[in-house]
Amino acid sequence: MTAESMLIFDQRVCTLGEGAFWHPLRQQYFWFDIIGKRLLSVADGEQLQWQFNEHVSAAGWIDHSNLLIASESGLYQFNLEQSSKQLLVSLEADKPANRSNDGRADPQGGFWIGTMGKRAEYEQGALYRFYRGELRTLRTGLTIPNAICFAPSGEFVYYADTIAGFLWRQALDKNSGWPVGDAQLVIDFKAKGLNPDGAVTDAEGNIWNAQWGAGRVACYSPQGQLVKAIATPSSQVTCPAFGGPDYTDLLITSATENMVSDQLKAQPTAGKTLIAKACGQGRAEPKVIL
Repeated sequence: MTAESMLIFDQRVCTLGEGAFWHPLRQQYFWFDIIGKRLLSVADGEQLQWQFNEHVSAAGWIDHSNLLIASESGLYQFNLEQSSKQLLVSLEADKPANRSNDGRADPQGGFWIGTMGKRAEYEQGALYRFYRGELRTLRTGLTIPNAICFAPSGEFVYYADTIAGFLWRQALDKNSGWPVGDAQLVIDFKAKGLNPDGAVTDAEGNIWNAQWGAGRVACYSPQGQLVKAIATPSSQVTCPAFGGPDYTDLLITSATENMVSDQLKAQPTAGKTLIAKACGQGRAEPKVIL
C-alpha cells in the first residue's frame, strides 16, 4: 500500500494525535489531540469533540456510554452523553511536569498507561496498570513509553520507549494480567534508525507499529520479524487502530508537533487522521473492568 492510496478519515488537524481505538459497541473510532486537550470522534458523518482542561491521551471502553480516559493527573470514567467525568485514581498528580501518553486495555480487562515529561525529559516516565480499582507502577525510568499492545491470548504485553528505541515483550498471568518475570527485548529500532510510536496487534498477534518520522506503519511478527510496511503521506504518524464492522480498516493518527512551515506545506495531511481500507485483520478492543 502506498501513501497515495491512504484516505483522510478526518480533516481536523491534531498537534499531537494519539490514543486511537474503535469502540465495538458504538461502532465508532475515538482518538485524542494531546496538546489540544481534546477527545475526537466521528459518528454518522458528524465530527464530535470533547474539550478538557488538561492533557488527555488514551482511553478504553467500559460500556456503551462510558470510557476510561487517561489524563495528566488521573484515570477518569467519562460519560460521552453527559460529558461528565469521575476520578477513578490519581496518576502522577504530584508531578505537574509529567503527562500521560500511550495506553491500551489488555485482554484480562486491565488498562495500561505510560507517563512522560511534558518536554520528554530523560527517564522521567513510567509504566502503570489499572485493574479492578488498583493502580500499580510496573516500570520506571522510561522517557517516552509507547507501543502498548497485547497478544490476543493475553499471554504477553509489548511496549517500547521511543527514545531508547527498544520494543520489549513481557509475559502476563493469563488470569489476572499482571506481569510475570522480566521483560525481553524483541526489536532494536534504534539500530534501524526508527522511532517506535503507538502500536496495535492484529488477530494473528502481529504488531502494527506507527513509526514517528518515517512516514509508515510497519507490521512485525510476534518474534519481531518485519512482515510488511505501509507508507503514509504524513511523516509523523503516532497510533494505529483496527476498526470497522469487520475490523479490517486501520485508522492512523498523526501530528504536526515541531514541524516547520516548509514541512507543513509539503505534507498537507500532517496532523490529520488517516485510514487504510482492507489493511489487515484486527479484532475488538477488550472491555475495561473497573
